[in-house]
Amino acid sequence: MRDVVIVGGGPVGTMLACVLAVRGLDVEVLEQRGEPSLRSRAIGIHPPSLRALAAIGVADALLERAVRIREGEVRSDGRRLGQLSFERAAPKYPFVVALPQYETEALLRARFEALRPGRYRSGVTMTGVRDRGDAVVVSTDSGPIEARYVIGADGARSRVREAAGIAWRQLGRSETYLMGDFVDPGLGDTGAVLYFERGGVVESFPLPGGRRRWVAMTDFLATDADSADLAALIRHRTGVSVLEPLGAASAFAVQQRLARRMHSKPLHAAGRIVLVGDAAHEISPIGGQGMNLGWLDAVALGPALQRALLEPGAAASVLAQYDRTRRSAGRRAALQAGFNMSMGRPAHGVRLGARNAVVRSLTLPPANAIVARAFTMRWL
Repeated sequence: MRDVVIVGGGPVGTMLACVLAVRGLDVEVLEQRGEPSLRSRAIGIHPPSLRALAAIGVADALLERAVRIREGEVRSDGRRLGQLSFERAAPKYPFVVALPQYETEALLRARFEALRPGRYRSGVTMTGVRDRGDAVVVSTDSGPIEARYVIGADGARSRVREAAGIAWRQLGRSETYLMGDFVDPGLGDTGAVLYFERGGVVESFPLPGGRRRWVAMTDFLATDADSADLAALIRHRTGVSVLEPLGAASAFAVQQRLARRMHSKPLHAAGRIVLVGDAAHEISPIGGQGMNLGWLDAVALGPALQRALLEPGAAASVLAQYDRTRRSAGRRAALQAGFNMSMGRPAHGVRLGARNAVVRSLTLPPANAIVARAFTMRWL
Protein backbone atom coordinates (compact mmCIF):
# COMPACT_ATOMS: atom_id res chain seq x y z
CA MET A 1 0.00 0.00 0.00
CA ARG A 2 1.33 3.41 -0.97
CA ASP A 3 1.40 6.34 1.43
CA VAL A 4 0.00 8.64 -1.26
CA VAL A 5 -1.32 8.21 -4.80
CA ILE A 6 -1.62 11.39 -6.86
CA VAL A 7 -4.12 11.37 -9.73
CA GLY A 8 -2.84 13.84 -12.32
CA GLY A 9 0.73 14.28 -13.45
CA GLY A 10 0.68 17.90 -14.59
CA PRO A 11 2.84 20.59 -13.00
CA VAL A 12 0.95 20.65 -9.69
CA GLY A 13 0.65 16.89 -9.25
CA THR A 14 4.32 16.33 -10.08
CA MET A 15 5.43 19.20 -7.84
CA LEU A 16 3.50 17.63 -4.95
CA ALA A 17 5.03 14.24 -5.74
CA CYS A 18 8.51 15.77 -5.46
CA VAL A 19 7.62 17.58 -2.22
CA LEU A 20 6.39 14.31 -0.68
CA ALA A 21 9.30 12.24 -2.01
CA VAL A 22 11.83 14.68 -0.55
CA ARG A 23 10.05 14.18 2.80
CA GLY A 24 10.52 10.42 2.49
CA LEU A 25 6.96 9.39 1.65
CA ASP A 26 6.07 6.47 -0.62
CA VAL A 27 4.25 8.24 -3.47
CA GLU A 28 3.02 7.29 -6.93
CA VAL A 29 1.63 9.47 -9.75
CA LEU A 30 -1.06 8.34 -12.20
CA GLU A 31 -1.25 10.36 -15.42
CA GLN A 32 -3.93 9.69 -18.03
CA ARG A 33 -1.94 11.17 -20.93
CA GLY A 34 0.28 8.68 -22.71
CA GLU A 35 2.62 11.46 -23.89
CA PRO A 36 3.35 14.87 -22.36
CA SER A 37 1.45 17.79 -23.82
CA LEU A 38 3.52 20.27 -25.83
CA ARG A 39 1.04 23.11 -25.40
CA SER A 40 2.68 26.11 -23.75
CA ARG A 41 -0.21 27.25 -21.54
CA ALA A 42 1.07 28.61 -18.19
CA ILE A 43 4.37 30.45 -18.42
CA GLY A 44 4.75 32.69 -15.35
CA ILE A 45 6.57 31.45 -12.23
CA HIS A 46 6.55 33.70 -9.17
CA PRO A 47 9.07 34.08 -6.31
CA PRO A 48 7.22 31.90 -3.75
CA SER A 49 7.14 29.11 -6.35
CA LEU A 50 10.85 29.55 -7.04
CA ARG A 51 11.53 28.99 -3.33
CA ALA A 52 9.44 25.83 -3.46
CA LEU A 53 11.26 24.65 -6.59
CA ALA A 54 14.59 25.29 -4.86
CA ALA A 55 13.49 23.11 -1.94
CA ILE A 56 13.00 20.12 -4.26
CA GLY A 57 16.16 20.76 -6.27
CA VAL A 58 14.66 22.12 -9.50
CA ALA A 59 15.08 25.92 -9.32
CA ASP A 60 18.63 26.15 -10.69
CA ALA A 61 17.86 24.10 -13.80
CA LEU A 62 14.67 26.07 -14.38
CA LEU A 63 16.38 29.45 -14.02
CA GLU A 64 18.98 28.42 -16.59
CA ARG A 65 16.20 27.99 -19.17
CA ALA A 66 13.78 30.77 -18.21
CA VAL A 67 13.53 34.48 -18.95
CA ARG A 68 13.66 36.75 -15.91
CA ILE A 69 11.03 39.51 -15.93
CA ARG A 70 12.11 42.28 -13.57
CA GLU A 71 9.53 44.90 -14.47
CA GLY A 72 6.23 45.51 -16.17
CA GLU A 73 4.93 48.50 -18.12
CA VAL A 74 1.35 49.64 -18.60
CA ARG A 75 0.35 51.48 -21.78
CA SER A 76 -2.83 52.96 -23.27
CA ASP A 77 -3.44 54.86 -26.52
CA GLY A 78 0.27 54.80 -27.33
CA ARG A 79 1.29 56.36 -24.01
CA ARG A 80 2.92 54.86 -20.96
CA LEU A 81 0.68 55.02 -17.90
CA GLY A 82 3.24 53.62 -15.49
CA GLN A 83 5.89 51.06 -14.70
CA LEU A 84 6.16 48.43 -11.98
CA SER A 85 9.41 46.90 -10.74
CA PHE A 86 9.67 43.54 -8.97
CA GLU A 87 13.22 44.23 -7.71
CA ARG A 88 12.17 44.87 -4.10
CA ALA A 89 9.11 42.63 -3.94
CA ALA A 90 11.10 39.45 -3.26
CA PRO A 91 14.76 39.99 -2.28
CA LYS A 92 15.99 36.45 -3.05
CA TYR A 93 14.20 36.22 -6.39
CA PRO A 94 13.60 39.85 -7.50
CA PHE A 95 11.78 38.83 -10.66
CA VAL A 96 9.06 36.69 -12.22
CA VAL A 97 10.36 34.07 -14.65
CA ALA A 98 8.74 32.85 -17.85
CA LEU A 99 9.11 29.34 -19.23
CA PRO A 100 6.68 27.27 -21.32
CA GLN A 101 4.72 24.86 -19.16
CA TYR A 102 5.88 21.75 -21.01
CA GLU A 103 9.50 22.59 -20.16
CA THR A 104 8.62 23.13 -16.51
CA GLU A 105 6.74 19.82 -16.42
CA ALA A 106 9.70 18.01 -17.98
CA LEU A 107 12.03 19.30 -15.24
CA LEU A 108 9.60 18.21 -12.52
CA ARG A 109 9.13 14.75 -14.04
CA ALA A 110 12.89 14.27 -14.30
CA ARG A 111 13.34 15.25 -10.67
CA PHE A 112 10.59 12.91 -9.49
CA GLU A 113 12.07 10.08 -11.55
CA ALA A 114 15.38 10.65 -9.78
CA LEU A 115 13.65 10.60 -6.39
CA ARG A 116 11.25 7.68 -7.05
CA PRO A 117 12.24 5.77 -10.21
CA GLY A 118 9.30 4.25 -12.07
CA ARG A 119 6.61 5.84 -9.88
CA TYR A 120 5.34 8.25 -12.55
CA ARG A 121 2.91 6.09 -14.53
CA SER A 122 1.68 7.49 -17.85
CA GLY A 123 -1.33 6.24 -19.78
CA VAL A 124 -3.27 5.19 -16.67
CA THR A 125 -6.93 6.19 -16.44
CA MET A 126 -8.65 6.42 -13.07
CA THR A 127 -12.16 4.94 -13.16
CA GLY A 128 -13.18 5.37 -9.52
CA VAL A 129 -12.11 6.27 -5.99
CA ARG A 130 -13.49 4.79 -2.76
CA ASP A 131 -12.55 6.02 0.70
CA ARG A 132 -13.14 3.04 2.97
CA GLY A 133 -11.99 4.81 6.14
CA ASP A 134 -8.63 3.16 6.81
CA ALA A 135 -7.39 3.58 3.22
CA VAL A 136 -8.49 4.61 -0.27
CA VAL A 137 -8.97 2.27 -3.22
CA VAL A 138 -8.25 3.82 -6.62
CA SER A 139 -9.77 1.88 -9.52
CA THR A 140 -7.86 2.20 -12.80
CA ASP A 141 -7.94 0.62 -16.22
CA SER A 142 -4.86 -1.38 -15.19
CA GLY A 143 -6.21 -2.59 -11.84
CA PRO A 144 -6.88 -1.27 -8.31
CA ILE A 145 -4.33 0.57 -6.17
CA GLU A 146 -4.53 1.12 -2.42
CA ALA A 147 -3.13 4.15 -0.63
CA ARG A 148 -3.42 5.87 2.73
CA TYR A 149 -4.32 9.10 0.93
CA VAL A 150 -5.34 9.99 -2.62
CA ILE A 151 -4.76 13.44 -4.06
CA GLY A 152 -6.85 14.90 -6.87
CA ALA A 153 -4.49 16.94 -9.05
CA ASP A 154 -6.47 16.20 -12.19
CA GLY A 155 -7.57 19.69 -13.18
CA ALA A 156 -10.77 21.70 -13.32
CA ARG A 157 -12.78 18.74 -14.63
CA SER A 158 -11.47 16.59 -11.78
CA ARG A 159 -12.94 13.10 -11.61
CA VAL A 160 -11.47 12.75 -8.14
CA ARG A 161 -13.43 15.77 -6.94
CA GLU A 162 -16.61 14.36 -8.49
CA ALA A 163 -16.00 10.96 -6.87
CA ALA A 164 -15.57 12.66 -3.49
CA GLY A 165 -18.88 14.48 -3.94
CA ILE A 166 -17.33 17.94 -3.59
CA ALA A 167 -19.26 20.75 -5.30
CA TRP A 168 -18.00 23.89 -7.08
CA ARG A 169 -18.92 27.46 -6.15
CA GLN A 170 -18.94 29.99 -9.01
CA LEU A 171 -17.27 33.36 -8.45
CA GLY A 172 -18.00 36.31 -10.72
CA ARG A 173 -18.39 36.40 -14.48
CA SER A 174 -16.37 34.62 -17.13
CA GLU A 175 -14.21 36.22 -19.83
CA THR A 176 -12.74 35.03 -23.12
CA TYR A 177 -9.25 35.49 -24.57
CA LEU A 178 -7.13 34.68 -27.60
CA MET A 179 -3.50 33.67 -27.06
CA GLY A 180 -0.49 32.99 -29.27
CA ASP A 181 3.32 33.11 -29.42
CA PHE A 182 5.27 35.14 -31.98
CA VAL A 183 8.86 35.86 -32.87
CA ASP A 184 9.99 38.68 -30.59
CA PRO A 185 10.75 41.84 -32.60
CA GLY A 186 12.86 43.22 -29.72
CA LEU A 187 15.35 40.50 -28.79
CA GLY A 188 16.77 41.11 -25.35
CA ASP A 189 13.66 42.96 -24.13
CA THR A 190 12.62 41.04 -21.03
CA GLY A 191 9.86 43.32 -19.78
CA ALA A 192 6.16 42.54 -19.64
CA VAL A 193 3.74 45.02 -21.23
CA LEU A 194 0.05 45.46 -20.46
CA TYR A 195 -1.97 47.47 -22.98
CA PHE A 196 -5.15 48.75 -21.34
CA GLU A 197 -6.88 49.71 -24.56
CA ARG A 198 -10.39 50.87 -25.40
CA GLY A 199 -11.33 47.55 -26.99
CA GLY A 200 -9.94 45.42 -24.15
CA VAL A 201 -6.62 44.45 -22.62
CA VAL A 202 -3.70 43.03 -24.59
CA GLU A 203 -0.82 41.44 -22.64
CA SER A 204 2.72 40.69 -23.82
CA PHE A 205 5.34 38.57 -22.04
CA PRO A 206 8.83 37.49 -23.12
CA LEU A 207 9.71 33.81 -23.51
CA PRO A 208 13.07 32.08 -24.00
CA GLY A 209 14.47 31.70 -27.49
CA GLY A 210 13.41 35.06 -28.93
CA ARG A 211 9.68 34.48 -28.48
CA ARG A 212 6.90 36.55 -26.97
CA ARG A 213 3.47 35.49 -25.68
CA TRP A 214 0.52 37.70 -26.60
CA VAL A 215 -2.90 37.45 -24.95
CA ALA A 216 -5.92 39.60 -25.93
CA MET A 217 -9.34 39.80 -24.32
CA THR A 218 -12.13 39.06 -26.84
CA ASP A 219 -15.86 39.68 -27.02
CA PHE A 220 -16.61 35.97 -27.48
CA LEU A 221 -14.85 32.60 -27.54
CA ALA A 222 -13.14 32.86 -30.92
CA THR A 223 -12.49 29.16 -31.50
CA ASP A 224 -12.09 29.65 -35.26
CA ALA A 225 -9.54 32.47 -34.97
CA ASP A 226 -5.98 31.90 -36.13
CA SER A 227 -2.61 33.63 -35.58
CA ALA A 228 -3.36 36.15 -38.35
CA ASP A 229 -6.57 37.15 -36.56
CA LEU A 230 -4.68 37.60 -33.31
CA ALA A 231 -1.97 39.64 -35.04
CA ALA A 232 -4.64 41.89 -36.59
CA LEU A 233 -6.32 42.35 -33.21
CA ILE A 234 -3.01 43.28 -31.56
CA ARG A 235 -2.21 45.77 -34.32
CA HIS A 236 -5.70 47.31 -34.21
CA ARG A 237 -5.66 47.86 -30.45
CA THR A 238 -2.00 48.64 -29.75
CA GLY A 239 -0.42 49.66 -33.05
CA VAL A 240 2.20 46.91 -32.62
CA SER A 241 2.91 44.70 -35.64
CA VAL A 242 3.97 41.27 -34.43
CA LEU A 243 6.25 39.08 -36.51
CA GLU A 244 6.09 35.41 -37.49
CA PRO A 245 3.71 33.24 -35.44
CA LEU A 246 5.15 30.27 -33.55
CA GLY A 247 2.40 27.68 -33.43
CA ALA A 248 -1.34 28.11 -33.63
CA ALA A 249 -3.34 30.69 -31.71
CA SER A 250 -5.77 29.32 -29.14
CA ALA A 251 -8.97 30.71 -27.67
CA PHE A 252 -9.90 30.05 -24.07
CA ALA A 253 -12.58 31.00 -21.58
CA VAL A 254 -11.84 31.94 -18.00
CA GLN A 255 -14.08 30.97 -15.12
CA GLN A 256 -13.52 31.48 -11.41
CA ARG A 257 -14.66 28.62 -9.20
CA LEU A 258 -13.75 27.26 -5.78
CA ALA A 259 -14.40 23.82 -4.35
CA ARG A 260 -16.56 23.90 -1.24
CA ARG A 261 -14.05 21.61 0.46
CA MET A 262 -10.48 20.58 -0.31
CA HIS A 263 -10.75 17.14 1.26
CA SER A 264 -13.48 14.50 1.46
CA LYS A 265 -15.89 14.25 4.36
CA PRO A 266 -14.48 12.01 7.08
CA LEU A 267 -15.69 8.46 7.45
CA HIS A 268 -13.69 7.73 10.60
CA ALA A 269 -10.75 9.92 11.69
CA ALA A 270 -10.35 12.02 8.53
CA GLY A 271 -11.32 12.12 4.91
CA ARG A 272 -8.55 10.57 2.83
CA ILE A 273 -9.22 12.27 -0.53
CA VAL A 274 -7.59 15.69 -0.87
CA LEU A 275 -7.60 18.26 -3.70
CA VAL A 276 -4.84 20.52 -5.01
CA GLY A 277 -4.50 23.00 -7.86
CA ASP A 278 -7.22 23.41 -10.47
CA ALA A 279 -9.13 20.48 -9.01
CA ALA A 280 -9.74 22.71 -5.97
CA HIS A 281 -9.84 26.20 -7.47
CA GLU A 282 -10.14 27.37 -11.05
CA ILE A 283 -8.57 30.84 -11.12
CA SER A 284 -8.09 33.14 -14.08
CA PRO A 285 -4.61 32.68 -15.58
CA ILE A 286 -4.48 36.44 -16.18
CA GLY A 287 -1.76 37.51 -13.75
CA GLY A 288 -0.19 34.04 -13.78
CA GLN A 289 -1.82 32.77 -10.61
CA GLY A 290 -3.32 29.35 -11.47
CA MET A 291 -0.26 27.06 -11.59
CA ASN A 292 1.55 28.99 -8.87
CA LEU A 293 -1.43 28.79 -6.53
CA GLY A 294 -1.49 25.01 -7.04
CA TRP A 295 2.21 24.80 -6.22
CA LEU A 296 1.61 26.68 -2.98
CA ASP A 297 -1.15 24.15 -2.20
CA ALA A 298 1.49 21.43 -2.64
CA VAL A 299 3.92 23.21 -0.31
CA ALA A 300 1.22 23.39 2.38
CA LEU A 301 -0.07 19.86 1.84
CA GLY A 302 3.35 18.17 2.07
CA PRO A 303 3.90 18.62 5.82
CA ALA A 304 0.19 18.14 6.51
CA LEU A 305 0.17 14.69 4.87
CA GLN A 306 3.43 13.72 6.52
CA ARG A 307 2.01 14.51 9.94
CA ALA A 308 -1.30 12.82 9.15
CA LEU A 309 0.61 9.63 8.27
CA LEU A 310 2.90 9.76 11.31
CA GLU A 311 0.19 10.85 13.77
CA PRO A 312 -3.18 9.47 12.63
CA GLY A 313 -4.90 11.11 15.58
CA ALA A 314 -3.91 14.52 14.26
CA ALA A 315 -5.04 13.85 10.68
CA ALA A 316 -8.46 15.48 10.98
CA SER A 317 -7.10 18.74 12.42
CA VAL A 318 -4.12 19.12 10.04
CA LEU A 319 -6.25 18.48 6.96
CA ALA A 320 -8.92 20.85 8.25
CA GLN A 321 -6.20 23.49 8.66
CA TYR A 322 -4.99 22.83 5.10
CA ASP A 323 -8.58 23.20 3.89
CA ARG A 324 -9.11 26.52 5.67
CA THR A 325 -5.84 28.17 4.71
CA ARG A 326 -5.75 27.09 1.08
CA ARG A 327 -9.40 27.87 0.36
CA SER A 328 -8.78 31.28 1.91
CA ALA A 329 -5.78 31.73 -0.41
CA GLY A 330 -7.95 30.64 -3.32
CA ARG A 331 -10.56 33.27 -2.48
CA ARG A 332 -7.89 35.99 -2.30
CA ALA A 333 -6.43 34.85 -5.62
CA ALA A 334 -9.89 34.90 -7.19
CA LEU A 335 -10.50 38.43 -5.95
CA GLN A 336 -7.17 39.60 -7.36
CA ALA A 337 -7.83 37.85 -10.67
CA GLY A 338 -11.31 39.33 -10.79
CA PHE A 339 -9.85 42.80 -10.32
CA ASN A 340 -7.29 42.14 -13.07
CA MET A 341 -10.01 41.03 -15.48
CA SER A 342 -12.28 43.97 -14.65
CA MET A 343 -9.46 46.42 -15.32
CA GLY A 344 -8.88 44.81 -18.70
CA ARG A 345 -12.44 45.06 -20.00
CA PRO A 346 -13.32 47.47 -22.82
CA ALA A 347 -13.56 51.09 -21.64
CA HIS A 348 -14.56 54.38 -23.25
CA GLY A 349 -15.20 57.95 -22.21
CA VAL A 350 -15.36 58.62 -18.48
CA ARG A 351 -14.70 55.00 -17.59
CA LEU A 352 -11.54 54.96 -19.70
CA GLY A 353 -10.22 58.09 -18.00
CA ALA A 354 -11.07 56.77 -14.54
CA ARG A 355 -9.44 53.41 -15.23
CA ASN A 356 -6.26 54.99 -16.53
CA ALA A 357 -6.11 57.27 -13.49
CA VAL A 358 -6.38 54.25 -11.20
CA VAL A 359 -3.63 52.45 -13.14
CA ARG A 360 -1.32 55.45 -12.85
CA SER A 361 -1.90 55.68 -9.09
CA LEU A 362 -1.16 51.97 -8.60
CA THR A 363 2.24 52.30 -10.27
CA LEU A 364 3.35 55.17 -8.00
CA PRO A 365 4.60 55.04 -4.38
CA PRO A 366 3.40 53.85 -1.96
CA ALA A 367 0.83 51.74 -3.84
CA ASN A 368 3.37 50.31 -6.28
CA ALA A 369 5.16 48.33 -3.56
CA ILE A 370 1.87 46.71 -2.50
CA VAL A 371 0.92 45.95 -6.10
CA ALA A 372 4.34 44.42 -6.80
CA ARG A 373 3.94 42.13 -3.79
CA ALA A 374 0.45 41.15 -4.93
CA PHE A 375 1.54 40.41 -8.51
CA THR A 376 4.44 38.30 -7.26
CA MET A 377 2.04 36.32 -5.04
CA ARG A 378 3.75 37.17 -1.76
CA TRP A 379 0.40 37.04 0.08
CA LEU A 380 -0.87 33.64 -1.16
